[in-house]
Amino acid sequence: MARLVDLAQVLRSKNAGALLCTLDMMFEDEATYRRVLDSGAINVQRIADLYGVSNNEVSIIPYDVAYAIKVTIPRLARSGDPEDSDIYGAQQHAPLLDIEIPD
Repeated sequence: MARLVDLAQVLRSKNAGALLCTLDMMFEDEATYRRVLDSGAINVQRIADLYGVSNNEVSIIPYDVAYAIKVTIPRLARSGDPEDSDIYGAQQHAPLLDIEIPD
């Protein structure tokens, strides 16, 4: 089994407005992208559990032509609010790193 961090060429997060955050997973080739996508390891329940949100707040969008998976989740605090610890949403991808992807 490999970890997502070992398979993805790019793992990043960023704001999608003041209320949402996107998590981007990009892969070097179609085989790796398909391995991750088809494994079922990236699913609504897992993302909801990792980020403490409800299932209906998670959106997972595969982009076949770019070998990428985009996940959108709500931010726990509005960007720039006093309780916001990551104003740009750039450090929110860390919980994805150790997701195990079956062979």
